[in-house]
Amino acid sequence: MAIVETRAITKRFEAGNAVDAVDLLVKEGEFLVFLGPSGSGKSTLLRMIAGLEAPTSGDVMIGGKVVTQMPPRARNIAMVFQSYALYPHMTVFKNIAFPLEAQGMRRDEVRKKVEWAAGLFDIQRLLERKPRQLSGGERQRVALARAVVREPVVFLLDEPLSNLDAKLRTSARDELQQFQRRLGTTTIYVTHDQVEAMGLGDRIAVLNHGRIHQLGTPQEVYQEPADTFVATFIGSPPMNLVEGETTITGFRPEHFLPREIYSGDSDVTRFPFKVTRTEYLGSDRLVYGTLEPPFPAAHVISRLPSNVSIVVRKDEHHEFVVPHRELRYFNRADGKRTAAAPPPGMTS
Repeated sequence: MAIVETRAITKRFEAGNAVDAVDLLVKEGEFLVFLGPSGSGKSTLLRMIAGLEAPTSGDVMIGGKVVTQMPPRARNIAMVFQSYALYPHMTVFKNIAFPLEAQGMRRDEVRKKVEWAAGLFDIQRLLERKPRQLSGGERQRVALARAVVREPVVFLLDEPLSNLDAKLRTSARDELQQFQRRLGTTTIYVTHDQVEAMGLGDRIAVLNHGRIHQLGTPQEVYQEPADTFVATFIGSPPMNLVEGETTITGFRPEHFLPREIYSGDSDVTRFPFKVTRTEYLGSDRLVYGTLEPPFPAAHVISRLPSNVSIVVRKDEHHEFVVPHRELRYFNRADGKRTAAAPPPGMTS
C-alpha cells in the first residue's frame, strides 16, 4: 500500500489544458474513483500517475517519493486498461506469468505466484486456455490477475469493465470491490459511469475540463454537490435546477413529491406543477413537467416510488413540495454552492 499524491500537476496540449494544476492526495489503501464526462482529463491524470504520460508541470509522488521522472516499471504500480491487452498466442498461465518472467524470477516462484493470483479471481481452471476461448468476464479476471501478480503498491484501472454487458458488469464490480478490500492495495479507478463510481469508490473525484470540481464520499457528492456541474452530472435523473435573479435553487427528483404524502406543511416549499408526461419504470415513476407562477417556468422531474399510488396524468395541474432541508442553493454567476437564503418565491 502507498499514498499517491499529485502537486499542481498539469498536462498541456495545443488545444488547451487536459489537466489543470490538480492537487490530489489518495490515502493509503483507499479506493478512489475519477469520474467525469469524456474529455474531462480523468484518463490523462491516471496516465501521468502511471508514468505513461509526462506532465507539462507539477509532480507525482508515490509512497512519499517523487516519481515524476521515473518510468512506469520503476513505480511499482500495475495498470489494467479497457482493452485488457492480453497476448492472444499465450495461455492464461503465460499471460499472468509474463511480468514475473520479464523480471527474471525463478520458474518455481513464478508458478506459485500465478497460482496465488489465479486463486484470487477463481480462474485456476482457465490456466491452460488462450484468450480467444474466454468470455469477456473471464478475460477481465485474467487481466486483473496479471496486474495483481506483481503485488504492486498502487493499482490503476482505466474503465476495465466497459466492455462487459450490463449484468456481468454488476457482478464484476462486486468482485472487484471485494478483491480490493482483501488486498488493501491503494486503487485509482477511472470511469464515466456514475453507478460504477457510486458503488465502488470510498471517495469520488468529479472532474471536468481538467479540474476536480469536488472530492468526497459518494454520499457527499450526491447530497451536497459543490456546484451545478456536480449537481447535474451526479444522479439519474439529475438534480432539478430553478434559476432566480442571483441564486439557483436545486432539489433531487426523489424529494419533489405530491403535497398529499406529507403530513405537515410548515417545513416544505410548495410548487405549482403542470405534468407533461410520465414514465413507468417498475420500481418507480418519473413525472416530467414545468413549474408554474409565481416560479420560473423551469422543466423539472419527480421520481415517485412504487408505494406512492397518487395518479398523475399528462396536462394535469398538481401541487408538489420539497422539504426545506432538501433544497440546495448555488450562485448563479459561477454555479458554486452557496448558503444564501431562499430567493423570493421559494418560501413556504
